[in-house]
Amino acid sequence: MAVAKKTKTARGRKQDRARVAGKQDYEVRYESKKTGKSSMAVKKAVKKVGNVRGNVEKKLARKK
Repeated sequence: MAVAKKTKTARGRKQDRARVAGKQDYEVRYESKKTGKSSMAVKKAVKKVGNVRGNVEKKLARKK
């Protein structure tokens, strides 16, 4: 009996990469390491500008 394969679309993964989950430690650590900012700064940026990765990175880049 043949089992149907579950197909995964790229859409779900692409959308997931475009967001920063502020409550997921691994996502916060990744963004923190990528930008050179603290994890607390990343969490604050997510809370302030939302979870769109581009907006979070822009916010972190402006902070001095």
